[in-house]
Amino acid sequence: LDARVSARLLTTIFYPGTSLHDGAAMIRGDRVVAAGCVLPLTGRTLSDSSLGTRHRAAVGITEQNDALVVVVSEETGIVSLARNGRIARRLDSQRLRKVLK
Repeated sequence: LDARVSARLLTTIFYPGTSLHDGAAMIRGDRVVAAGCVLPLTGRTLSDSSLGTRHRAAVGITEQNDALVVVVSEETGIVSLARNGRIARRLDSQRLRKVLK
């Protein structure tokens, strides 16, 4: 994509029903470099059995790369963060900002 990151762009990408909705968006710096990306799933069993493919992909990509992955549950709105093959759940906006900085 090579587009400037904005709330409006991310809302459009992840709007239910769009062709990019189920894939990941890759952000480098202040640019969305790709969207609709399919990520490798972790082969491990996650501690919370309610976590689905989106969370398994977040963990999977961080097992193979130095990525930091923010996951928002479509069903609950819960924000999670995956890094180094681990996932932290229920981050509030203050904690998420701190980690991302």
